[in-house]
Amino acid sequence: MWSQPKTEVEFKGILAKLVEAGKLPPKLQAGWVDFYDNYRAAVESSGAPNAELLATKVQCSIADCVLNQFVDPYTFPSAHKRLLEPYNYFNFGQRYVGTLIDFSNSVLGHADRWSKIQQQLAAGENVVLLANHQTEADPGVFAHMLAASHPSLATDVIYVAGDRVVTDALCKPFSMGRNLFCVHSKKHLDDEPELKAGKMETNRKTLVAMQRAFNAGGTLVWIAPSGGRDRPKDGVWSPDSFDATAVELMRNLINRAKQPGHLYPMAMFSYPVMPPPSTVDKALGERRLTAWSGVGISVCEELDWQAVVEGIEDKEASQAALADAAWKAVVAEYAQLDAAIKQPEQRAKMPQFSQPFLAAQHAV
Repeated sequence: MWSQPKTEVEFKGILAKLVEAGKLPPKLQAGWVDFYDNYRAAVESSGAPNAELLATKVQCSIADCVLNQFVDPYTFPSAHKRLLEPYNYFNFGQRYVGTLIDFSNSVLGHADRWSKIQQQLAAGENVVLLANHQTEADPGVFAHMLAASHPSLATDVIYVAGDRVVTDALCKPFSMGRNLFCVHSKKHLDDEPELKAGKMETNRKTLVAMQRAFNAGGTLVWIAPSGGRDRPKDGVWSPDSFDATAVELMRNLINRAKQPGHLYPMAMFSYPVMPPPSTVDKALGERRLTAWSGVGISVCEELDWQAVVEGIEDKEASQAALADAAWKAVVAEYAQLDAAIKQPEQRAKMPQFSQPFLAAQHAV
């Protein structure tokens, strides 16, 4: 069914028929029409040839995967490995996110530090990226920025994923293409009191899986210690503050592991491609807005956590100092990243930013 549509009319016609057959709720149809319209506009703004055909084909692949979750829902284990067969969910996600990226105005920050991280992982050491989080597309952005220069980082990273990305029907197929450690955020533990005990047990299993991975070594983990996506304040985007307990958890896990570990703050710029709702909403099924834009990631210097907490005897004060140091490093790096993406004339004066993906595209 979804392999046939090539135009907007054909795509929306199938949605209408599904509603008539009682297989698609009218509310979901209205949301999907809105999603299709703004996504097609984003693809058209990129100047891609045959934009309507491209947008329709990508939307069909999303619809096929999402609606399949209503028929044969996938349940994520505590530690999920990306699914590449019989359907490659990684490529599925990369294709969608790639159509929203203006690569000519995107950047990778500090390629040398990414190389150092790659070397540390190859030596069997562990690395945790303490990153800000802006959109549901962040894993795709991360992978696109690193695929050309550091492909193993793009594919092997494990994301610490919260409730929404493993339960929202539109998120699930994209999440299925990523390596995940699945957790229930403490923000949502009490949303449904009858499920709290089960959620806590899932978190316990996830911690065991994480410790096992760190003990084995060579593990790269991405976590957003803010506990959610950044939101603008007075129209200005900046990384949300980090939760001290989340940072301390990662420090403790790598410190207890049998292999050496490293903490790296990391800045992520992606909000224009899929901005989150202006407010945090516990309900699933949020509106999806999309746009074609430059994006980027930039890793800070390794966090010397021992130096940060030296001389601080109070446990809570020590944890707060570590989280604050990581967050301030991300905020400073984000400001540089923002300028490099939005101001090409400034980018030319910032040698720490490169565009390795452009060379790879030209080589194809």
